[in-house]
Amino acid sequence: MAHTEDGPRPKYQRIADTLREAIQAGQYSPGDRLPGENDLMAAHGVARMTARQALGVLRDEGLAEARKGAGVFVRSFRPLRRRGIQRLAEQQWGNGRSIWSADIGNRSLEVDQVTVSEETAPERIGAVLELAADEPACVRRRRFVLDGKPVLLATSYLPMPVVAGSEITQEDTGEGGTYARLADLGHKPVHFREEIRSRMPSKDEVARLSMSEGTPVILICRTAFTAKGRPVEVNEMTLDAASYVLEYDFDA
Repeated sequence: MAHTEDGPRPKYQRIADTLREAIQAGQYSPGDRLPGENDLMAAHGVARMTARQALGVLRDEGLAEARKGAGVFVRSFRPLRRRGIQRLAEQQWGNGRSIWSADIGNRSLEVDQVTVSEETAPERIGAVLELAADEPACVRRRRFVLDGKPVLLATSYLPMPVVAGSEITQEDTGEGGTYARLADLGHKPVHFREEIRSRMPSKDEVARLSMSEGTPVILICRTAFTAKGRPVEVNEMTLDAASYVLEYDFDA
């Protein structure tokens, strides 16, 4: 029987609520094993599928993760608070700091799987960057790993006529990163636009981000503009939704 918004919540949701409250109250700490399906079946008098659904709710919310052959555990990874406005301020990259320094504090960040190539950009990217049909793009692909956990995949496209011969075409762009180098080249970004969507991940994204089953990804597409309004970078990012809190702090 279908339940209405005013009707009773399904049993698996009520069991998930109980477990969530226990986690939030500290009865289960990060890394602790949660009651398994058999435990929940006995404690709540439910079928195995109901117990499985309850644990699935916590996994989908990013509160728990399944470990093959061991059970379901409270996630020990602390979500990253991504400060969408502060991180792009010129006082960050303009002073030689990574834009990530606004987010991570003293946490450990590693960038791996870095590749830099000269390619024809996808049509949608070429249109945004105002590239002529025969103009290539510099394409920078990388993965960001926080505290040993992959959290983000990023692919940046920049007009090759703008960045050719600069450190932007190297794996290591130097202090301040790509935006500082664009400023060195006379194309300082002064305005950014971010578009945000979400969807379920591909198999490749699940593998590269070491994601829990059922977790969606957040897609952020950022375009950087110069003072004259010229677009100089399009950055397509794929984030593990369970690893992030997106924060936007601004005045009215």
